[in-house]
Amino acid sequence: MLTFEQKLEIIESFPELQRKDVSLGRVNFQYEDSGFDRKNVVYHLHKNGNGFVYAGHLRGYPTDEKGLVNIRDFTEEELRRLLADSIRSLSPDAAGASKPSAPSPAEGSEELWTGPDGHILRLFYEDELWYLYDRQNLESAFETYEEAEEYLQEEGFTRSGA
Repeated sequence: MLTFEQKLEIIESFPELQRKDVSLGRVNFQYEDSGFDRKNVVYHLHKNGNGFVYAGHLRGYPTDEKGLVNIRDFTEEELRRLLADSIRSLSPDAAGASKPSAPSPAEGSEELWTGPDGHILRLFYEDELWYLYDRQNLESAFETYEEAEEYLQEEGFTRSGA
């Protein structure tokens, strides 16, 4: 496990991040140029080596309900990769990049999404709403594609084709 000082040195090597000292000796690091409301990349780094990095827009990291990854036992390489991925996911380019990938809302637009257990859901656009179906049963309805996409990703689903 890296020490607090080693983690601090690694995090401070990212010039995009600004240090913010918080209560109880903990430290946050913010990405002020974030294209999202979220600015905290590193949250509550503590002298005991515990701390969190935001990975809410990333796949492949074990996050909590707030999208945070506990970095207590990360190696230097793992921490550097996660920090770079987190910053990239919050960049203004990333914020705008999700919109072009959204299908144009044409009547009948459809996508299939596969869950971690292989379960398949169908996302379908009709009557100015995005409907999420589990087989023939309506699971949910969303006003925008982005809302539907965020929900599916939070539930562990990935786009599997149309």
